[in-house]
Amino acid sequence: MSVLRAVCGGIWQPWLLGLVLLTGLVYTLGSGFFQLLEWRVWWRTTVGSLFHPGEKKRGGGLSSVQALTTALASTIGTGSIAGVATAIVLGGPGAVFWMWVCAGLGMMTACGEKLLSVESQRPAPGGGLQGGPMFYLRDMLGWRNLAIWFALACIPAAIIGGGIVQAASIASALHAAFGWNELVVGVVTACTAGLVMMGGVDRIAAASSALVPVMALLYLGSGAWVLLQQAEALPGALILIIRCAFDPGAALGGGTGYTLSLALRYGVARGVFTNEAGLGTSAMVHGAARVDHPARQGMWGIFEVFVSTLVVCTMTALVILVGGVYDPLSPGALTGAPLTAASFAAVMGPAGSYVVAVSLLLFAFSSILGWSYYGGQGLRFLTENERLLPGYRCVFLVCAAAGTMWDGEAVWLLVDLGSALMALPNLIALLALAPWVLGRLRGWSGTESRIGT
Repeated sequence: MSVLRAVCGGIWQPWLLGLVLLTGLVYTLGSGFFQLLEWRVWWRTTVGSLFHPGEKKRGGGLSSVQALTTALASTIGTGSIAGVATAIVLGGPGAVFWMWVCAGLGMMTACGEKLLSVESQRPAPGGGLQGGPMFYLRDMLGWRNLAIWFALACIPAAIIGGGIVQAASIASALHAAFGWNELVVGVVTACTAGLVMMGGVDRIAAASSALVPVMALLYLGSGAWVLLQQAEALPGALILIIRCAFDPGAALGGGTGYTLSLALRYGVARGVFTNEAGLGTSAMVHGAARVDHPARQGMWGIFEVFVSTLVVCTMTALVILVGGVYDPLSPGALTGAPLTAASFAAVMGPAGSYVVAVSLLLFAFSSILGWSYYGGQGLRFLTENERLLPGYRCVFLVCAAAGTMWDGEAVWLLVDLGSALMALPNLIALLALAPWVLGRLRGWSGTESRIGT
């Protein structure tokens, strides 16, 4: 365990997190702060298109909205509830500010990933389209070995991070809220997910399109109600986040053990793991979308980060800071999902715990669906056919069902290792292709800006 912990710490801290921020900064500066100065373009392309229901699937590909909801199904996972709480406990309220910074830069990283995934997409063996880091590594850069590296890392990362971790989160949440047997919950979760997975990406997209709006309305609606009830504490929470981002000890009166490095470390890590910008995973499902221009799918990448981190994770953080349960001078009492649940319950009563439990169920189950697709795409790329997909799905579901019996720390360390092994080749590719991507984006956005005026 100590060796695995040292390896993960050595990979992520600090140089790989720095590479994530550097990539976002390159795309942000190179695009002229597109996510800020051209927000009308990406907002009109994404949210504005929802009011024009004429968009349909064309030629066997997914629609942009289906690709988005399937990607959000994996990004809005347990990290949005448990991970944010852990970041606040370990890094202090200032970690939320650095999470925002990471998301702000990550919006352009995600844009680049999605644009490249559509640009490099190919017909899928079983019909439809496929794309992702494997394809732009191999076909646009000629780096076949790094493409194989990414695909190989993706399969165990999907099984562990998307199957074991998410199913275990569902089981523990329902056991804590209702006393249900964790192993039974794991088996039922795996069987239900298997029924959806059998239908391939179309059924996964359909399930995600139904789940994502429901879970967003439940969680964000309940969170908004909490913030409304605690409106007088909200300005203080926001001020606390800003102050702690740069001077954690002074802002809290000293003696808490919080430092700037801890706030930066946990804030950036939470931003990366929540929105997946730079990991290359959600880019795979966007690569299955058929659109008239690759940059249009890039706009959905910006919107995806905006929703998953700047909206959902911020809601979690603010509820924790105004709920009255979290004590910055004694941060070790509660952490993770229990802290989030207690913060909701402090304002909503027992219903708050149920909201968090059900939200965890929906978030984690949707993540299982999204990650099952990612691992399958890695296997497809390696074998160039679908013969091994049934076996992969069986392994995925068996591991998910048995997830409650695995050691929690070891599993999370393996998730971190798998994410790092995927992020490294993807970030290198994004930096290498940045001039081409930014040129493609400028050409498209110039036309869109003129249309919108």
